[in-house]
Amino acid sequence: MAIPKSPKHHFWCTVVIFLLSIQTKLVKCSSIYKVGDLDGWGIPPASNPQVYTKWSKNHKFKIGDSLFFLYPPSQDSVIQVTAESYGSCNIKDPILYMNNGNSLFNITKGSDLYFTSGAVGNCEKAQKLHISLGGNGSSAADSPPADGPAAASAPSYPTVFGSIPVQASSDSPVLEIPIFLSAVAGFFISLFVM
Repeated sequence: MAIPKSPKHHFWCTVVIFLLSIQTKLVKCSSIYKVGDLDGWGIPPASNPQVYTKWSKNHKFKIGDSLFFLYPPSQDSVIQVTAESYGSCNIKDPILYMNNGNSLFNITKGSDLYFTSGAVGNCEKAQKLHISLGGNGSSAADSPPADGPAAASAPSYPTVFGSIPVQASSDSPVLEIPIFLSAVAGFFISLFVM
């Protein structure tokens, strides 16, 4: 069966192709990254003091991704700080304070992000994280960035509704096209084949 060649059918074919191409570009391939992977969020062990530096270097982060911090809420917290506060381990006046033990931070801007523990003394023990967007991680956990306070991102909000499923970290998330769009495309194509 051939597709009819009337202008009406050409128009609908063009519309379907256009909608499919727009949908493909709008699909967000975001990921949730568990900070520290199996180590979680805590004071790094003596055997691996640069765990967060290594972890951030092994991931490529982008806008739309999320950072999942897992820690005992009675013992620790996570704060987002400026680049200057990150370098000096100043935990006063954080940009964002998360303390529920299972905090989700959504990356909403393309600037570097800086996090430390909110517990006194933990930042000095290398419990801090520098996320660099558009590249792979940070250069060193204990070297202060040169960008200054303007590099800190706008705050996201912690998730407080229980545990959050974390998908496997991947540099190339799977592209998913919604079933609804596939059904609509199938409907329009069937109109032309009949």
